Amino acid sequence: MLTLRPSEARGKANFGWLDSRHSFSFGEYFDPAHMGFGPLRVINEDWVAPGTGFDTHPHRDMEIVTYVLSGALKHQDSLGSSSIIRPGEVQRMTAGTGIRHSEHNPSADEVVHLLQIWIVPDRRGYEPGYEQKPVVIAEQPGKLHLIAGPAGGEGAVRINQDASIHAGRLNAGDQVAFPLTAGRGAWVQVAKGGVSVNGLTLTAGDAVAAQDEAVLAIVADEDAEILVFDLPL
Repeated sequence: MLTLRPSEARGKANFGWLDSRHSFSFGEYFDPAHMGFGPLRVINEDWVAPGTGFDTHPHRDMEIVTYVLSGALKHQDSLGSSSIIRPGEVQRMTAGTGIRHSEHNPSADEVVHLLQIWIVPDRRGYEPGYEQKPVVIAEQPGKLHLIAGPAGGEGAVRINQDASIHAGRLNAGDQVAFPLTAGRGAWVQVAKGGVSVNGLTLTAGDAVAAQDEAVLAIVADEDAEILVFDLPL
């Protein structure tokens, strides 16, 4: 079963410096029909204006993954981590028992466009942590690459949940088969371009939730960048 989540149906927030779209309930956007999908709790697509950002604030008991689509984002946290994340990298912050952090656009003239992802961990009370790694989606297009999962690995950050995130850049006409095991679901988020998933057409910002599907047949209708989440349900 495939359930479409159209881009325009997402929650919206615009504070001038931040323009955001919420796939699931978040902040002032509340929708009891869209509270998450399995342990996937948040996918926010954010555009942050130059020289602005999220001032220092706290989180706890959440795995927070940041994926930048264009521009750059500066990260600082109470663990002493300080870095800049750019396209071609993935960042994970384990909020655990408590962490404070800030995220800012360091550019004077370029908007940063990103996906902020929250995944509920498999238990509460983890020690806070931070990790950032390069990914190979640009060097190896036409396929999906693991960028986050319970074991981590080369090109993938480790998250405290039996869930995985795969990302890929596809050229028009590329085809990818993504198998799913019984009892698991998938969320496909289109970051750029357009794809078809088991015959369902998606464009940038659209997503589809898949349940009781043996395989997802993904075809790039145009050049595209997508994220595929493999999740316990």
